[in-house]
Amino acid sequence: MSIRQYRPRNNRRRGISANQSIGLYLLFALAIGLQISYPLVSGDTLRYVTIFFVIAGALLMLVHALLSYGFKYFAIFGSVTFIFSLLVEILGSKTGWPFGTYAYSDSLGFKVAGVPIIVPLAWIMMAHPVLIAARKTFPNWAFLYGGAGLMVWDLFLDPQMVSVGKWTWEVVGPHVPYQPEIPLSNTAGWLFAGMGLMALLNLILPKERRKAGVNSTIPDIFLAWTLFSYVVGNLFFFDRPGVAIFAGIAFVLWAAPYLFVISFGKPDLLK
Repeated sequence: MSIRQYRPRNNRRRGISANQSIGLYLLFALAIGLQISYPLVSGDTLRYVTIFFVIAGALLMLVHALLSYGFKYFAIFGSVTFIFSLLVEILGSKTGWPFGTYAYSDSLGFKVAGVPIIVPLAWIMMAHPVLIAARKTFPNWAFLYGGAGLMVWDLFLDPQMVSVGKWTWEVVGPHVPYQPEIPLSNTAGWLFAGMGLMALLNLILPKERRKAGVNSTIPDIFLAWTLFSYVVGNLFFFDRPGVAIFAGIAFVLWAAPYLFVISFGKPDLLK
């Protein structure tokens, strides 16, 4: 009989380092700072602020995914979300399905089949916090809750981008309330496409965090900031109170179940 010395494996679930935490919060501050500057600039400066805000936001969520869930999660989430959203946007801009008839301008930079590369990065920026919220709140219905989250975000995004000429719509039939330049089919399309992406990600992504020291604070604050910034922007800078109220109420109604869960825990009905 032999006796072998037991050496326990290092705890791979320990929290991230102080430098990594600082890096995350610096990225977060950069993204927020760029968005704050958005209503204060114009012309080419506005174009660059728009592009770099999306890049910073997407990078923030990808880094959070890497540190929180590990490389496998990061690689699958980033690649699947990018490819899925790019294909959906190409299909939409070429055929009018599922969003309606629209076209991108040249102001958002390099395009693939008519779709600016920056657009899938915007999907990445919002899909990560929305998926976290959906999995925590309604794990069995994450695809529906997550799809609704992307849909209510677009109620803010589309009127802002259309107003500065980033893309244009052909409005046929009913339009989104307080958004006559955007067809109602776009809202339905976002719900449909968002549900598809959320269902796919929820199916193939691991659910357990790799490191216990990382939580969802940054994605959660980013969601809250998204609501706050768009409401304030539409009320005081873009002169669109209807968008602020309608989209703001829709976003609050969507976020309310998640806020309840992270504040008080999940009710037995949802477990």
